[in-house]
Amino acid sequence: MKKFISLVVLLIISSVRSFSQAPPKPYGPLPTQGQLDWQETSMYCIIHYGLDTYTNKEWGYGDEDPKLLNPSQFSAMQIVAAAKAGGFKGVVVVAKHHDGFCLWPTKTTEHNISQSPYKNGKGDMLQEYREACDKLGIKLGVYCSPWDRNNPNYGTPEYLKIYQEQLRELYTNYGPLFISWHDGANGGDGYYGGKREVRKIDRSTYYDWKNTWGITRKLQPNAVIFGDVGPDVRWVGNENGFAGETCWATYTPHAPDGGKEPGNGYVKDYEGTEGTRNGKFWMPAECDVSLRPGWFYHKTQDDGVKSPYTLLDLYYKSVGRGAALDLGLSPDQRGIINEIDVKSLTEFGNLLKQTFAVNLAKGATLTASNVRGANKAKYGPQFLLDNDRYTYWATDDNVTTPQLVVDMHTPKTFSVIRLRENIKLGQRIDAFAVDAFVNGKWQQIGAATNIGGNRLIRLTQDITSSKIRLRITGAAAGIALSDLGVFKEPVHLSTPSITRNKDGEVSIAASSPVGVIHYTINGDEPTPSSPLYEKPFSFTDAGIIKARGFDGDHYGDIASQPFGYAKVSWKVMDATPALGNETKQASIIDENSNSVYSTLNGEKDSIAFPHYISIDLGKTQKIKTFGYLSRQDKQPEGVVDRYNFYISVDGKVWIKEASGEFSNIKANPIEQTVTLEHSVYARYFKFEALHVIAGNGITVAELSVY
Repeated sequence: MKKFISLVVLLIISSVRSFSQAPPKPYGPLPTQGQLDWQETSMYCIIHYGLDTYTNKEWGYGDEDPKLLNPSQFSAMQIVAAAKAGGFKGVVVVAKHHDGFCLWPTKTTEHNISQSPYKNGKGDMLQEYREACDKLGIKLGVYCSPWDRNNPNYGTPEYLKIYQEQLRELYTNYGPLFISWHDGANGGDGYYGGKREVRKIDRSTYYDWKNTWGITRKLQPNAVIFGDVGPDVRWVGNENGFAGETCWATYTPHAPDGGKEPGNGYVKDYEGTEGTRNGKFWMPAECDVSLRPGWFYHKTQDDGVKSPYTLLDLYYKSVGRGAALDLGLSPDQRGIINEIDVKSLTEFGNLLKQTFAVNLAKGATLTASNVRGANKAKYGPQFLLDNDRYTYWATDDNVTTPQLVVDMHTPKTFSVIRLRENIKLGQRIDAFAVDAFVNGKWQQIGAATNIGGNRLIRLTQDITSSKIRLRITGAAAGIALSDLGVFKEPVHLSTPSITRNKDGEVSIAASSPVGVIHYTINGDEPTPSSPLYEKPFSFTDAGIIKARGFDGDHYGDIASQPFGYAKVSWKVMDATPALGNETKQASIIDENSNSVYSTLNGEKDSIAFPHYISIDLGKTQKIKTFGYLSRQDKQPEGVVDRYNFYISVDGKVWIKEASGEFSNIKANPIEQTVTLEHSVYARYFKFEALHVIAGNGITVAELSVY
């Protein structure tokens, strides 16, 4: 009897110890409540609308007349509703862009909406956004550009007071805000109250970020602050909308302060994209990209709106890698989101709903190789299916490579796996793999590195199986996994790619098999009755070719590719001398974006500008738009940001037709198009480069005429 009692006592003690097992200790930097809220938001839109919408620019110079802002149909409700239809949970309103024009009736400058005809000078678009967000259940954030090309005080201590007061107005009058958004544009040429000069500032000290961000902390304590290097959310390092396949939520900024505090230093593209394992700060990445080629509305880009499946692909490469997707929306001159954009957003939102509506793992039996303290009630794998991001399956501290078998009991067809960690305990998992039980054995179907707040594995093909297995192959501490989802993406066909060579021959191809491809050459939407693509064809005119894959009742997204005049008979007449055989003049007009003409000279510190290139079109052509494509390797040397374009009928007498700047070309190096007010006729044109972002020469991938 004594032995029996002793055994019972031991069992009771063991049971008590098991059920009193302490939670895992946090690992590394941890997110704040604001960062947790931001992670759950996952997708939001940044809205660019203002005077640039009416001047057809990306960056206004600061001398634009406020009277230009007179939309016929402005509707914050329609704009926010378009974002909501896409599944986005927040909007960031560009309250002031670099031109200094404010969309609210600020007391800090006359360059604001009260000087426009909108609502007879009584309008307040920020208030309209606030009301629309409240009615539609959408979060609101703001961006107020620190660079102000209009303000005569910019570059002086007096302007800093003005800028900080603008933030106080926004944070006081239009909250609550979920994010205070900032970018890296700062200093340079501008109007500056009529001075028309270049003003340089030290971006790391001039804006007094410690005290400037202190305004946010005081007035909007629950808002995260986004900047190139935080302090709460970092820039991913590109404007393409994707994070690295490995993308840590932690990050250590670079000099000038050596990463002593978040929010200082700078981002190296690849490190912003990937983050820093065991970085000093919890500073996850935001992936910003515009729905259109540019950030502001340009009618010429109506055919460049990203398709629903392009957006879905960006979703997997941003939200699916633990980052957030920030999609740029561009209201048109009416003051609403264009119908083309609304259609794409709505279809994308429907795709998300269809994909993630049903978790096929619901009702499955989960068997873990280890549970913390053998306490399944507190740390068991059942918490992976309860829709709570912070209840979790945990292992013992010394178990960092556990396995989990998910038995769904009946065969299920799926294409997406979702995993999440309880990031309140830090980012712990380094690598994992997923297997499916197929044909009587386990087969690996996917693998990745970090998980963090969200990780989506998009399989290359549908898998049908009743069982899957998760293998954690590396972790810095015992795991704390909070979510597992198994989903099926709707059937779709790949979007074709459309290319043209120098001889004007067009090729159309799909990245995965489709039944047939139909195309048009007049900009119309392809249908099954449109021409069938069978082999390359000649298209030497300027225009828009569209193509679409069809397979029975299924059809894919429309591919749209604008082309300038084919360069069959073009010749480079003259150009600033280039270096070496790899930079031949032929690269300028070979329809190959990867071949680059360069005048960069590594032997000299500087070379006088302008540099020039003159082209013979072979015959007189009607010209409406010029195009410049810079180097596409993400390097800034030789990228032109100020230009002149000339035309000539004889190649001797030249008339200047356009001049200006390629704003934002460093971050968004797409083809820069310059559209004339009126078409002109000429046989010759000349591109003159007045300034480059960096380096002592220019680089040109392509010059085009539309």
